[in-house]
Amino acid sequence: MKHSISTFRQLYYTCKEQSKQIFEVAIENEVDKGDYSEYNIRLQAKKTLDAMKEAIKEGLSSTELSPSGMSGDDCDRLQKRYSNNRSILGTTAEKIMKYALATSEQNLRMGTIAACPTAGSCGIVPSVLVAYAQDNKIKEDAEINALITAGEVGRIISNKMALAGAVGGCQAECGVASAMAAAALTQMRGGTVKQIINASALALKNVLGLTCDPVCGLVEIPCVKRNPFLAIHAVTASELSMADIMSKIPPDEVVDAMEQTGQLMSPLLKESSKGGLATTKTALALAKNILK
Repeated sequence: MKHSISTFRQLYYTCKEQSKQIFEVAIENEVDKGDYSEYNIRLQAKKTLDAMKEAIKEGLSSTELSPSGMSGDDCDRLQKRYSNNRSILGTTAEKIMKYALATSEQNLRMGTIAACPTAGSCGIVPSVLVAYAQDNKIKEDAEINALITAGEVGRIISNKMALAGAVGGCQAECGVASAMAAAALTQMRGGTVKQIINASALALKNVLGLTCDPVCGLVEIPCVKRNPFLAIHAVTASELSMADIMSKIPPDEVVDAMEQTGQLMSPLLKESSKGGLATTKTALALAKNILK
């Protein structure tokens, strides 16, 4: 059955045999399950896209600190920086970094965000997708196609392991989000199915081993700043892939490696806040202050 696609290899050959794009196959698979119509699938994707854009808008205009007081005004700092000093990476990259921070900071304010695939990585896919679409006059239907493509990448990876820091470290959260963003971006740029899947593999394999060590057990440090870093990482993956620079390790094997890496990673580095950055001298002092 169509919805039995569980690997990138199967996805690639299905697209190739049917001369279809990833989002088309993904939609058909969902329709084939009998739960949703194509209209409902695209409507849900639009609602998610709208939520992403609203989170960006709200985040850009707010300097409200998180309940802990540790985060919340970095996006404002970056906006002020770029108002007088342009980024050497160009205006789209400026937007990506601002939007990633804006969304991530909205999450810590308990604002509405789209977890993609998780709340801690919520700024990566929206920032890349929305910034590129704005600067290149991409129509909403094409944005939705890109978002569905990103979702299919996340779905296939999630067949292998849970996309949670407590299971696989941040490679399974921000790492997978970066792979999803790379796919969405490459889709919007007119990349082939092979290039889209390869962009995901390049993004994911270059963050293998990324730990989840949140300071004070909160989704703030290093989570907030990790979002703009991994968003730009996704752009790099797309750039390389569209130059036909291929991952020597096939995408499905990259996912296997991520699963193995997650299993080998110490529990102290998987969302427990008992190792890494969370147990530095400064982090422990911050935790004491917050408890007070």
